[in-house]
Amino acid sequence: MNLISLALKTKLRNREPLFAGWTNLGHPQVMEMLVRTGMDFMGIDIEHSTISQEQSQRIIAACHASEVPCLPRVATHNPEAIKRLLDSGADGVIVPNVETPDQVEKLIKWSKYPPLGKRGYGVARSQGYGHDFEEYTSQWNKSSILIIQIESIYAVENIEKLLKFEEVDGIMVGPYDMSGSLGIPGKINHEKVQNAVTQVVETCKKFGKACGTHEVNPTTESVKALFNSGISFVVLASDVFIFWKWSERMQKLISACR
Repeated sequence: MNLISLALKTKLRNREPLFAGWTNLGHPQVMEMLVRTGMDFMGIDIEHSTISQEQSQRIIAACHASEVPCLPRVATHNPEAIKRLLDSGADGVIVPNVETPDQVEKLIKWSKYPPLGKRGYGVARSQGYGHDFEEYTSQWNKSSILIIQIESIYAVENIEKLLKFEEVDGIMVGPYDMSGSLGIPGKINHEKVQNAVTQVVETCKKFGKACGTHEVNPTTESVKALFNSGISFVVLASDVFIFWKWSERMQKLISACR
């Protein structure tokens, strides 16, 4: 899968407008439906779900069957979790709550092969169970993707130090966690939050890095506004958000029809 990883990496680095899907439910059938939308890549939310390692591998396989890259969001900064997801065939990882250069250095060490990192040379799905070992391992460092999440004002203060690493392909802004770190939880439209997000977006432009965010209830207008603001990729809701909005509509329908 190095070729689809490399194609996505190139688009991220060129700051092309990209779209991502997102799953919290952990079933490959859900992913098989989502990939039919024409998304540029799919995310697996391991951080805020009960999705297991085994489920993740099946979801990654469902994405790759349609030649769509898959980037799991790990639950925490953990070398074992990252290693197992990459060996399962993930095209890279999204890592939450990155705040310091030391954390970025560890992520590079855990996710890249020597000499850039210290990822172990195992034989698993990602290496074609041995059949694609040489091709995969020789291309991995240049094709794999690392996206870090900026979710605190401390991370914003360090943003230039975090983006100086060549191995970081882009960032995702987390406005809700950002609002919490500023002492105004949930007020994502507050001036302080918006100023912090703007600072991240502008720094990504300066360093030539992709900059993304999650849009809970996407519309044509809202997505265009994000792209116009300097955001370069948008995660379009998620399977959980789809069911949430559906259940709200059905709740009103049931009440009206009783």
